[in-house]
Amino acid sequence: MNSIFRYFPAATRSRSIIFITLLAILLYLFYSIFNNAPHTRSGDQIENDTVTRSVSFNNQVKPILNKRCVVCHSCYDAPCQLKLSSVAGILRGANKEKVYDPARIKAVPPTRLFIDAKNEEAWRKKGFHSVIANTAKDSGTASPMQMLLELKQHHPQPDKGKLSDEFTLDLDRKQNCVDNSSFDKYEKKHPLWGMPYAMPNLSHNEYDILTDWLKNGAPMPAVSKLTSKTSPQIKKWENFLNQPFNKHRLVSRYLYEHLFHAHIHFKNTPVNEFYRLVRSTTPSVKPIDEIATVRPYDNPGIEKFYYRLLPYTPTIVAKNHIVYEFSDKRMQRYTELFITPDYQVDKLPSYSADIASNPFKAFAPIPPDSRYRFLLDEARFFIEGFVKGPVCRGQIALNVIEDQFWIVFFNPDRNIFTTQADFLNNMSDYLRIPSERESHLNLLPIWTDYWQRQKKYMSSKQRYFKNMQSHTLDDALNYIWNGNDTNPNATLTVFRHFDSASVEYGFVGKTPETAWIIDYPLFERIHYLLVAGFNVYGNVVHQLSTRLFMDFLRMEGEDHFLAFLPVKKRKAIRDSWYQGMRTELDTLFKAPMDWLNVESVTGYKTDDAQSELYHHIKNRVKKSLQHGNKINRCGDIDCSRAITDTSKNKIDASINKLTSIAGKNLYTFPEVSFVRVVTDNHKQAFSYSIIRNKAYKNVTTLLSDERERDQQDIEKDTLTVVDWLLGNYPNFFFSVHEKDLDDFVNLCQTLKNQKDFNALIERFGIRRTNPLFWENADWFQAQYKLQRPLHSGLFDLSRYSNL
Repeated sequence: MNSIFRYFPAATRSRSIIFITLLAILLYLFYSIFNNAPHTRSGDQIENDTVTRSVSFNNQVKPILNKRCVVCHSCYDAPCQLKLSSVAGILRGANKEKVYDPARIKAVPPTRLFIDAKNEEAWRKKGFHSVIANTAKDSGTASPMQMLLELKQHHPQPDKGKLSDEFTLDLDRKQNCVDNSSFDKYEKKHPLWGMPYAMPNLSHNEYDILTDWLKNGAPMPAVSKLTSKTSPQIKKWENFLNQPFNKHRLVSRYLYEHLFHAHIHFKNTPVNEFYRLVRSTTPSVKPIDEIATVRPYDNPGIEKFYYRLLPYTPTIVAKNHIVYEFSDKRMQRYTELFITPDYQVDKLPSYSADIASNPFKAFAPIPPDSRYRFLLDEARFFIEGFVKGPVCRGQIALNVIEDQFWIVFFNPDRNIFTTQADFLNNMSDYLRIPSERESHLNLLPIWTDYWQRQKKYMSSKQRYFKNMQSHTLDDALNYIWNGNDTNPNATLTVFRHFDSASVEYGFVGKTPETAWIIDYPLFERIHYLLVAGFNVYGNVVHQLSTRLFMDFLRMEGEDHFLAFLPVKKRKAIRDSWYQGMRTELDTLFKAPMDWLNVESVTGYKTDDAQSELYHHIKNRVKKSLQHGNKINRCGDIDCSRAITDTSKNKIDASINKLTSIAGKNLYTFPEVSFVRVVTDNHKQAFSYSIIRNKAYKNVTTLLSDERERDQQDIEKDTLTVVDWLLGNYPNFFFSVHEKDLDDFVNLCQTLKNQKDFNALIERFGIRRTNPLFWENADWFQAQYKLQRPLHSGLFDLSRYSNL
């Protein structure tokens, strides 16, 4: 400084120093005020702010899109089909047509990202409009996405209390898919509907990054290339799957039809790198050209095609993240199951609907035992396909199952007639499922053709059942698969959360009202009905027939469980599951019931046979249960994280008291709540999930609203509490300090009315209006990533409750 001022005359030197010092102070104050301005700026400021900075999509834009936008805009249920989880989805834009439409009379052409159109021009022809580019004639108009972000800044939502009725948050709310031409009308009618919709505003920095990116033309990079670790494995697997011999080709077809929906991960590669198994017109040496068919067993349309592994580039979201691992060990297992056994494939099956949709016909040459063991190896993956696949949206599929039930499987090492080739070949015509039919307008064939076939199958099973010898309870339990004491897939718990569901390893929660025991034919039909054969773009009859047939399959799994109980207990227990519905069911279904009178298991010592059976099953599978509990908490059988952390034992004991709450006091509780327990150590906090299990008098009424009081058995509602994050659609967050945990539990235990519940929310709840909402959402997301590094994805916040 002195070296600069030495050139000034002595008389003016001091005044110059003072002037420049004051100027520096003023500039500093101006900078501070500008940089710390409130997040909401006036319309004039926004409209006149033409200075933009260059931002990095991968390092700055994408993290904000993921945490603030993709949490609602992803998968089939993204509003306006706007999927912001990938570059391709952003470029595709929005479309006012709903994917989920339970009243659709005619099936519609699919609009699956990456599959049904390959470029922007093709998507525009399918009715999609851009959200990142100005589509109006006026070149000065901003893009729809920019205008929606600015609208939120003009009109921030309240920062406390419930949101008003101005916001529509129900699952099937009307969509408003705004483009440039309709924005003025939208803004006038819904000024509070800026983005993020019904959530707190973006931070000042987040907003600036996104708007600068949009003003610069929304530049996005090309998709990154494969890692060096993955390329050799892909080459090895594509070679395995494309062997020219009939035996190999049939096996590859079987594998594809069961893994087409998987996010395939290669062992010892980055945890965020996944692939899809697809059919391509091109071999491994050329770029992949995926063959677009609605179902994996549909005719590919060409004689020669190839199974390829296509990188999965979108951001991973929990609700459709179903992981399957490829490794050298897995390939050895496939060889052992499918290639080594001595069988001939003289002719490959056709792709005609009646053959291709029926795995018992299409894959008859492959030993059923091999197919069953393949499914058992990763049973949770295949059951997750049923609850995480597109069929899981809404009541059409999920109100066929209870809110909580356990699943076990028949032991493949025991000689069970339903896994014998002769039996399955004879039954194959009776094991057809309605997905073989194209969408039509006639539900009658379900009640006639398919139900008659199901009855014949049940009658045939009943004849086998009558000829079986009875077993002592100890011997009968050997018919339950225990995972060879090492496989956690031997036991599963399914939770339904009204319009979504989740699957956990082991037996989670209290003993449920029902359980399923699954054999091979049932397992295979569940997959082909609800995963391989379900068309989310199909019409109402397709959806209803799928839901109706799943009723048959659910009852089949439950009846397997009842068969292990004494004859004198079976009918009473079965009727209790369908209170008031038995007469109606008998009229509609008229199922063979003679098996109820065949005594197959003896040796029960108590009058509560169902509880006794649960106890014995737990003992049978106790080692695999232990492995499953570890995976639930930390994602790995061999995880090093301490399962019983002494610092949280007291917290566990307190929050587990919630499981004693039952009945009417739970009617206000959300389906899935996440609880954050903070401590004086700012680096230490613990996460819990509270799951409300609703009880129903039955889950069979086809079209009624399951929340109607005459269907609910509300006195039997319960809570399940676990010390990991369970569910893909959290409905509410609670944040509780350790010292206040007893107060939180006490408030929950003493809930009597809405006023009590409001007091609980006011003190511990994180509403949509809470300024700390995003902080808590980000914390839970980070916790999930720690708990399940490979299997975690972004939670969907679109069903977050307005409490």
